[in-house]
Amino acid sequence: MSSSALGKPQMRGLLAKRLRFHIVGAVLVSLGVAAFYKFAVAEPRKKAYADFYRNYDSMKDFEEMRKAGIFQSAK
Repeated sequence: MSSSALGKPQMRGLLAKRLRFHIVGAVLVSLGVAAFYKFAVAEPRKKAYADFYRNYDSMKDFEEMRKAGIFQSAK
């Protein structure tokens, strides 16, 4: 067993090197998740709201709710 078979472990700057690696990885993962959320959740939600309010008639909806007896003050 010679001691030259194993190299010296890196001790100086080890934390900085590992932090740099993990911070870059965390930034990349967070950007990926943000892009996924934007295109998989936010954009379809905006489109669904736009489609709903394109044909929405609030007075017609109010009259239907009033006839159903939901409102107590509007007869």
